[in-house]
Amino acid sequence: MAPGVEYREIDLSGAHGKARAHLVSVDLDNKHVRVGLLHPGAVAARSTVSRLADSQGALAGVNGDFFDITETQHPGVPATGSSVGPEIADGKALKAAVPRGQRFGPALPSGTTTEDVLGVGTDRTARLDRLALSGSVTTPEAELGLGGFNQYALPVGSIGAYTSDWGGLSRERAVCGTDGDRGAPCSTDTYEVTVRDGRVVATAGRPGSGGISPGTTVLVGREAGAQRLRKLSKGESVSVGHRLTAASGRAYTFAIGGFPVLRGGAALPGLDGTTSAVRTAAGIADGGHRLLLMALDGASEYRAGLTVAEVASTLRDLGATEGFNLDGGGSSTLVARKAGAGAVSVLNHPSGGAERAVANGVGVFPGA
Repeated sequence: MAPGVEYREIDLSGAHGKARAHLVSVDLDNKHVRVGLLHPGAVAARSTVSRLADSQGALAGVNGDFFDITETQHPGVPATGSSVGPEIADGKALKAAVPRGQRFGPALPSGTTTEDVLGVGTDRTARLDRLALSGSVTTPEAELGLGGFNQYALPVGSIGAYTSDWGGLSRERAVCGTDGDRGAPCSTDTYEVTVRDGRVVATAGRPGSGGISPGTTVLVGREAGAQRLRKLSKGESVSVGHRLTAASGRAYTFAIGGFPVLRGGAALPGLDGTTSAVRTAAGIADGGHRLLLMALDGASEYRAGLTVAEVASTLRDLGATEGFNLDGGGSSTLVARKAGAGAVSVLNHPSGGAERAVANGVGVFPGA
């Protein structure tokens, strides 16, 4: 397809029928290519993989993390379209992970969390890691812990920070559900504080909406977090700090959420070997110097798909030692720009008959 980028199709036999995998292999040692986050420009937004790829000039890409796709359990609260896990784009942290009980997608394998990511470091090496939020809100009276950053769900009793990267969508979803129950009612004990240039400029009794200007941070509190924010007054000095800290200590140019299925060449214990579906996944090979992006075909003759356990096995057979499961079903999409084309084409058949708008994706870009 391009220097360092190869595409192929593979036919597979799954427990419930035949499947077809569309595979892009990326040589991360090749300076003419790089991997980055496909995203719609706001955390709380969605777009199709092809639009994301074309707007960002990508050579190829697949859909990414699971996301807040529906809010039927909270009537009147809009779905945010925001992803479950952390996001890093071009070295900048865009959001942190929601609590485990607030996630969308299949059950997580034992020992994994919503903070697990697939990332490419500043050393151009791909790896699986874990990104945790570190942050605080400092007032004249106290230093308060920060429980969320640009995420659609906040831990019970916490304070979350929202920046211009969130976008203009309502922040109301942030106070709905609990750490263990995504469908639990929205909290009625909430408070919001707007901080600009280090000073409180506005307060409100419930989360608001509308764009957040650069240099402004909106703090949303629920329960105990709301009670702490109510102590702040207009004009009072407040500083907010936040960062994503990698368990490995590495620095990342790109990171996306999902969940691990393969570590050190071995499948994680307890992977689902029963439920087959159209899936998207990524594999890491050659000591982190090669990235595999795989999306299954959703055409009727291949729609049986694979189980999560079969995805792990397939990635291992392709040479991966680490594997990462991404969103599947109607979201599974692989796009690529054919030689001489001005736009990408969808190379698999999305199972819904057309591309689904998604929160983010993994993009393959020309190198600097």
